Amino acid sequence: MSAKGQGAHRGRGATRSPAARYESTRSEPVDDGWHQEEALPPLRTRVTEERPRRVISRNDSPDVPFELSINPYRGCEHGCVYCFARPSHAYMGLSPGLDFETELFAKTGAAERLREELARPGHVPSPIALGINTDAYQPVERRLRITRDLLEVLAEARHPVTIVTKSALIERDLDLLAPMARAGLAQVAVSITTLDRELARRLEPRAAAPQRRLETMRHLSEAGVPVTLLMAPLIPVLTDGEVEGLLAAAAEAGAVAAGYVLLRLPLEVADLFEDWLRTHVPLKAKHVLSRIRDTRGGQLYDARFGRRMVGEGAYAELLRQRFRLARRRAGLAGRMPELDLSQFVPPRVPTKDGQLDLF
Repeated sequence: MSAKGQGAHRGRGATRSPAARYESTRSEPVDDGWHQEEALPPLRTRVTEERPRRVISRNDSPDVPFELSINPYRGCEHGCVYCFARPSHAYMGLSPGLDFETELFAKTGAAERLREELARPGHVPSPIALGINTDAYQPVERRLRITRDLLEVLAEARHPVTIVTKSALIERDLDLLAPMARAGLAQVAVSITTLDRELARRLEPRAAAPQRRLETMRHLSEAGVPVTLLMAPLIPVLTDGEVEGLLAAAAEAGAVAAGYVLLRLPLEVADLFEDWLRTHVPLKAKHVLSRIRDTRGGQLYDARFGRRMVGEGAYAELLRQRFRLARRRAGLAGRMPELDLSQFVPPRVPTKDGQLDLF
């Protein structure tokens, strides 16, 4: 465990920082009898800039509806304790726990790399999913504007884009997204886990409040941007009772479709989530974990394609049918409109002297 310790840090999701799985040494906290009940010191967020060689990632998973994606940031200050991306921090020798939400990496120069990749003769347009591994609208995006710069390149190239976010900051970019949406080039999914503000504050402490996200959905819809509700994750016992209410609220806010992802707990996330349960909802912890195992073949996670997003078994099937019926009642059973791939125009790339190539 890192020196950041363990316990409930104000404004942070994880309760501890387990060692990265590739590290050769580990440490564990020991109660020496001198422990006192006092608030843990606040943790500062540190942002490290990195210059990527390329920014477009290619995906061949049958579980997700996109082939191309861009992640402007590594790590996520929103601090969602359940985030499936947490284990990726281990590749940099950092903890998937508190390090994931306090040690961020910003891909400066990403827009220039995107311009170069889109301009290559072999590029075949396909909707680019922006901010999939971690949210493209981090709090630091207000200052760094990496996502904004990427959107400007995509708008110039008339390249289709999809975005999933928990942040109201996306409203800043409506001047780009609204015209793109009118041309069939943009759509957005707003992720909402619960309408319970107190639960959300503990589950996803630095994301926008649930009611603020509904307001964001309304603003996107009013601007002509197709928006869908993504209930991600759907957490057995903790949030599964909110399906009907959340779908109705999203429909009222202007959503045109809805989907869900059953809670995923890969690698270190399982232990982090279990610790979170025992810290924040100790009386429900055993019940939640039991229901998760009911949907994962007796385990806390099943990585198989076709199962990892929705689970299996009687309880998972009950959730699936219930969500489908509630979605139909809310008028959200339709599909998002297809994005237009025919308008793509390769962007111009500056020459070595900084001038744009006219041909």
